Formats: sequence, structure tokens, C-alpha cells
Amino acid sequence: MDHSLLIARLGKQIRDKRINRGLTQAQLAELAGLTRQKIIAVEQGKQSVAMVAYARVLGALDCELAVIPAAMPTLEELGELFE
Repeated sequence: MDHSLLIARLGKQIRDKRINRGLTQAQLAELAGLTRQKIIAVEQGKQSVAMVAYARVLGALDCELAVIPAAMPTLEELGELFE
């Protein structure tokens, strides 16, 4: 499994959780002690984001990271890899 796909999935899950909680990126940034630009990078699955930033965001959302077997990529995800 391509690592960039896994990071992209994590970013999408974080974005979905933020939206479901009714938070803006700025509000989540404040809760996590990060900048809004860092939240954007996390949600976009930027590879330059340190794991501690993901941990702070997950903590601010009252979530944790779980390790599960990877699912096969969707056609949409495969297309995004080649953009």
C-alpha cells in the first residue's frame, strides 16, 4: 500500500470528523494549539507534517489512531495518486 494514500486517507478522516463536529479549521487549530495552515496541511495529507501535529489534531477531536488492515484503494483514490 502506498504511504501517500494512507496519509491522504487520514487527512480526509480528520477533515470529515472536524466537519461532523461543526468546527472550522481555525477553531480546530486553536483547540490543537496549531496554526490554521497546519490544519490545512493535515487535512490535505501533506507528507511534511510531523506526527505530533496529527496527534494534537486527533487529541483536539477526542479521537485516537487505530491500526487496521488497509483496504484496497478506490478508483477515486487511485486517480488522485496520479494527479
